[in-house]
Amino acid sequence: MCGRFALTLPPEAVRACFRYVEQPNFPPRANIAPTQPVPVVRMERDPDGEKRRHFALVRWAFLPGFVKDPKDFPLVINARSETVLGKPSFRAAMRRRRCIFIADAFYEWRRDSSVKGKEKASSQPFLIRRSDGAPMAIAGLWETWAGPNGEEVDGACVLTTPANQLISAIHDRMPVILEPEDFDRWLDSDAVSAEEALALCAAAGEDILEYWPIAPEVNKVANDDVSIQNPVGETVRGGARAPKRPAARQGDLFG
Repeated sequence: MCGRFALTLPPEAVRACFRYVEQPNFPPRANIAPTQPVPVVRMERDPDGEKRRHFALVRWAFLPGFVKDPKDFPLVINARSETVLGKPSFRAAMRRRRCIFIADAFYEWRRDSSVKGKEKASSQPFLIRRSDGAPMAIAGLWETWAGPNGEEVDGACVLTTPANQLISAIHDRMPVILEPEDFDRWLDSDAVSAEEALALCAAAGEDILEYWPIAPEVNKVANDDVSIQNPVGETVRGGARAPKRPAARQGDLFG
């Protein structure tokens, strides 16, 4: 699952990684939450006929085109990559509207229901990022929803996959993280079929990631300062032995 993420790197460093046409000057965000505007990369064909990567801001909430009233449709921020081609909500977007969420870290919570006598399971938040400190490219889908009064909203969701061994110590799902050499294969829906693109939706290699525990201030969306990322425990890197994840609470559902 991916329910919060961050983008705190300088705009110039992000543009150098994703090589989009625009030169946006966005402020650092340490606690990006669902329904907020989020930065993505999309591939578009320009008036000169060339396909190029473009920066865009979209709403982090996916609305299929067939939805009549958004109030009657559940908030979709994540979609399981294993099932997107089988679900009407995502099938068309997987074939024609793939995007990349721009991030440099995401947050996950490890739930521990093994402690008896507590009404609610305790939750420990973690920051997860690339161990090389580079921007993180998260696979996503986008869609334009057209309302009855002519309004249009571009929304997007993150694709998830079963977690690798490192992240499974925290959660059983993780975002699909793409490597730079695969950006165009993911974005170019004219040249790369949905089935071919799905082959990229595997868990990231453990050696490229690291994580550490952080304080519960991240739980409050209003806390959007980089100080929420300060570690309160040791960093765990790929290849190191990760702590065993507690048993999931019965009835928990994750994207």
